[in-house]
Amino acid sequence: MRVLFASLASVGHTYPLIPLAIAVRDAGHEVHFAAGENVHAPLAANGLRPFRPADSFYEVYAEDLEPELARLRPDLVVHEWGVPGAAVAAHRAGIPGIWHGFGRMIPEGIGLELPTKNAEAPGRPHVDICPPSLQDEDFLATEDRIELRPVPYSDLAALPAWGSRRDSRPLIYLTLGTAFGTPELLTMAIEGLATLNARVVVAAGRVSLEQLGDVPDDVTVQSWVPQAELLPHVDVVVHHGGSGTTLGALAVGAPQLILPQGADQFANADALSAAGAGLRLLPDELSANAIAEHARKLLPYHGHAGHRDAARAIAEEIARMPSPDEVARRLPEYAKRV
Repeated sequence: MRVLFASLASVGHTYPLIPLAIAVRDAGHEVHFAAGENVHAPLAANGLRPFRPADSFYEVYAEDLEPELARLRPDLVVHEWGVPGAAVAAHRAGIPGIWHGFGRMIPEGIGLELPTKNAEAPGRPHVDICPPSLQDEDFLATEDRIELRPVPYSDLAALPAWGSRRDSRPLIYLTLGTAFGTPELLTMAIEGLATLNARVVVAAGRVSLEQLGDVPDDVTVQSWVPQAELLPHVDVVVHHGGSGTTLGALAVGAPQLILPQGADQFANADALSAAGAGLRLLPDELSANAIAEHARKLLPYHGHAGHRDAARAIAEEIARMPSPDEVARRLPEYAKRV
């Protein structure tokens, strides 16, 4: 079977698809991956045959993919929620297709077309990596879902000593993702977290280290960190509420403090808070003191076990979800549908 994956050219949209694509490859199928060149390196490293359809840089439109479908003639197209054009192109070509989610069903008004309302490619099932207890209730009730355990992917293999070294103090991980970080917010968060008698690891992302200036001795700042390898060692995650970090922290049972900035982050923060697995601070509530006080409530030595227990319960739920290998074995049945 020949399977074509398609995604927006960003870490947050491409990386959630990589575990399933690897499992499909390992099951003996031929895999190709349509995306902008920005994410080609990790795809090529895993033998997923990346290519850029037409002149696409970030988005993929139906017109970009149609000639590639005629060239490759795939048996199945797995298109993530951010590329409705890929779903439309596959539908027009009469090729079975499956949506692939990256977290909770995306809310309206964040600049992405809702895949559940795509009239040009109706009735397609969804690979859903969100644990049901956090998923949108309407989506659960109305859509054909293929549950898949969220498996964090990292193209940085080794965890440096600053991530795995243990002492009596807890470890806090701070990240604002790849698109939403600012020097002002990172500096504010570092200032607050540095008061907690904890070790703090910061992934600065697009913010240069020079913009953050001098940081306290207990704070380690890197441009990028191997997040999938770091998360099993952390006690608390402070972040922007991106789906990848939210699910990655939940998978290891770590409570979270979410500082949402945009996109689907507010919806993720609401769901996590409602589940009891973390806390949130909205933009007009932010200060160094507020971040410190909220993070303090999540630390293991302050007796606030409720958030940690809720996070661990969701981790157990995630562990029970089908693995990428299990879902890959089911995909041929979907290739028979038109």
